[in-house]
Amino acid sequence: MNIVIEHNPSSIKLAELGVMSWPKWSCQPGKYALVFDERETCYLVKGKVKVYQKGSPSEFVEFGAGDLVIIPKGLSCTWDVTLFIDKHYKFDPPTSL
Repeated sequence: MNIVIEHNPSSIKLAELGVMSWPKWSCQPGKYALVFDERETCYLVKGKVKVYQKGSPSEFVEFGAGDLVIIPKGLSCTWDVTLFIDKHYKFDPPTSL
């Protein structure tokens, strides 16, 4: 699935990335079908989620509060949110043709 998870990155790394200045997004527990048109880097402040790639219902990755996550461009997936999500995120700029 190519999702990269860094558990508990240092506060220095988070500051270097400027994570706390990124926009925030949150959602309640539930299942959400998502398509990532650009690569997303996010830092979960709260929550827990299992991500299932479309077409692979038995394969998933799980991450939660304190994790820095890179989600690849083009991923079509379902987020199964078990605990309220509160995250900072940023998308890579679109690539020009």
